[in-house]
Amino acid sequence: MSLNLQSKRKLNDGNEIPVLGFGVYQSNPGDETEQAVLWALEFTMIRLATATLIRLHVSTQYAIVASSEHRGSWLNVWQSANSVGYYNEESVGSALKKWLASNAQIACFTTLVKTNSDTYYKKIWVTTKLWDTDHGFDKAKEACEESLRKLGLDYIDLYLIHSPIPGKKLRTESWKALEELKKEGKVRSIGVSNYGVHHMKELLEIATIKPTINQIEVTPYQVREELCKFCTDNDVVVEAFSPLTMGLKLKEPRLNKIAEKYGKQPAQILIRWSLQRGIVPLPKSVTKQRIIDNSNVFDFEISAEDMEALTKMDEYLVTEWDPTKLP
Repeated sequence: MSLNLQSKRKLNDGNEIPVLGFGVYQSNPGDETEQAVLWALEFTMIRLATATLIRLHVSTQYAIVASSEHRGSWLNVWQSANSVGYYNEESVGSALKKWLASNAQIACFTTLVKTNSDTYYKKIWVTTKLWDTDHGFDKAKEACEESLRKLGLDYIDLYLIHSPIPGKKLRTESWKALEELKKEGKVRSIGVSNYGVHHMKELLEIATIKPTINQIEVTPYQVREELCKFCTDNDVVVEAFSPLTMGLKLKEPRLNKIAEKYGKQPAQILIRWSLQRGIVPLPKSVTKQRIIDNSNVFDFEISAEDMEALTKMDEYLVTEWDPTKLP
């Protein structure tokens, strides 16, 4: 499997996203999130995720930033949402403005990003999420406008419904809002997160615009074979949040044995496992060296035998929650 930092996945609407992302979930708003985004952009790593979830510290929504510059690679700044626990969307926007202002010479831009003094078109892919408290047709559209304001963008490349929690009526209204936002040019691609097979079937029945992505928790310890196959069979790309198991399994003996075999870190094995299964992983870190290390996953390939061994570690590990089973 030939992959590199320039590799992208084509979505069912024709748009393309980088194969690797960078998450800022639970990254504290302000300097911590901003610096992490700048490091990720500096090393043209992957994508950056800042979600608006319910945890303690941070994230806005998932913003995917893809940038190509001197290294010729793409960076995804993924998710920057605003809700009970992800309040770091503005921090992501601030980092983008600073980075673009200091890299004004870069050409070939696809996303309009405003800085304090200038407007640049940058090759940046931004994804953000609709939070659970913002469901409903009108509220969803208002939430998207607020995300655009905080991120400093004229449009969002990928807008995701965070979860199916509000129930069928509201999530249907929200999807119709996302379809309209796409038609209006406010977003380029639309998708969902934390949707189970039954949620996906429900959505595909009512959608006039097909979801491009389902972002779920998937690791060797939470393989989700049925759900991933359903998405693949219906031309929906699977993204993996928490692909590093939030650190819970990084010292697990079987994983470490395989990592030693390849001369890699356990986290790099987990990321590579996702890539080789056609999943777009969104690793998160606020540490500079780990951000770099998490992008160095393109100089090796896990054998079929070891891929099978990793997949057999499945134990239905849920690091935080599993909305895929909700009605």
